[in-house]
Amino acid sequence: MKIAIIGFGKMGSWFAKELAKNNEVAVYDVVEPGQISRIKTLSDLSQLEKFKPEMLVNAVSLQNTTKAFEAAVDYITKDCTIVDIASIKGEIPKYYEKSGHKFVSLHPMFGPTLTDMQSLNEESVIIIKESDVEGKEFFTKFFSSFGLKIFEYSFKEHDEMMAYSLTTPFAASLVFAACVDKTIVPGTTFKRHLKVSRGLLSEDDHLLSEILFNPNSIKQLEKINSRLEFLKHIIKARDFEEAKRFFNNLRKNIQN
Repeated sequence: MKIAIIGFGKMGSWFAKELAKNNEVAVYDVVEPGQISRIKTLSDLSQLEKFKPEMLVNAVSLQNTTKAFEAAVDYITKDCTIVDIASIKGEIPKYYEKSGHKFVSLHPMFGPTLTDMQSLNEESVIIIKESDVEGKEFFTKFFSSFGLKIFEYSFKEHDEMMAYSLTTPFAASLVFAACVDKTIVPGTTFKRHLKVSRGLLSEDDHLLSEILFNPNSIKQLEKINSRLEFLKHIIKARDFEEAKRFFNNLRKNIQN
């Protein structure tokens, strides 16, 4: 298959290099990516017209996803499948509705910053249910080759799940980092939390903001606040029995 990829950042470059093993791949980025083995580089989006991709993968940041599609569609055919990998879908479904193109919407739940990209069998990817059937089959086969766990959610279910699975741990790590004033202290637990927070904050600011600006995030943050207030109540009262019930409920929450 002939596949064009817009955006040659961390994820875009990973997709390009892996897809190029069994497909003809061309990439475009506003920053010239240079010469890459097995991959054609485009100096301008208009060169898509000559390349004639059967699939266009949009790997730019979320705030530029729709703009990138709009800039590219004049140079691709109507039967070209368009693909996004955005972490929050937001207004993207509305764009697909009016685009007239078949589409596939993905969310790799891993990234080059914190993940061993040579060992992905413990990682996951989400494929949006509304995606084109043939496109879903293509990416199911592609991701399965890495041993990735594949989940299917609707657009709505995806953004609700991201508020739960990303906003909650993100918020915990950000609050931890906000309270750090010494980095050299005794204690394994502190070191582990510090490592997680450093990894999170090594991510791009746009990515962090995309996750936190999910319309469903506020509900999760309010839930966190309510649990913290309850914990403060237990601590102020020095109520061991209430603390014990609280801990037992937490243990139930995190059981497999």
